[in-house]
Amino acid sequence: MSTPPQSLQPDCSKPLVLDAHNLIPKVIPQVIKSIEIVQGDGGVGSIRQINFAEGSQFKSVKNRIDELNEENYSYKYTYIEGDALADKLESIAFEVQFEPTPEGGSKNKMTSKYHTKADVVLKEEEIKAGNDKTLEIYKILEAYLLQNPDAYV
Repeated sequence: MSTPPQSLQPDCSKPLVLDAHNLIPKVIPQVIKSIEIVQGDGGVGSIRQINFAEGSQFKSVKNRIDELNEENYSYKYTYIEGDALADKLESIAFEVQFEPTPEGGSKNKMTSKYHTKADVVLKEEEIKAGNDKTLEIYKILEAYLLQNPDAYV
């Protein structure tokens, strides 16, 4: 499922792609307690564990970095394990691309592919809710970066 492109400022692309594992827990600790690299060096093939904050409906999820393009700030990653997948999903694959706009900004284009277990059928509302949560995190991070322009240079 593709989500409509979201406009972001150009200086937000690099930290959102290359340093999200540090940025997310710093900016929204009430949602994400920590993101730890549990296998690899943080590049392609690495496995990260996302630990959700106390009181969240989920405890953790692991994702694998499938592709990371530092030149055009795009990446692909897959949720491969954890209670966020519940009993319905084998995995969720995400593709995130930041593209320049004619106005001088950039837009975020995200595609997600849900791989269900056995005969499970996901409702469109469930997919939309998951994508909306992910996009909301990007918006919060963007707001932080715009309010703190010296945070990443």
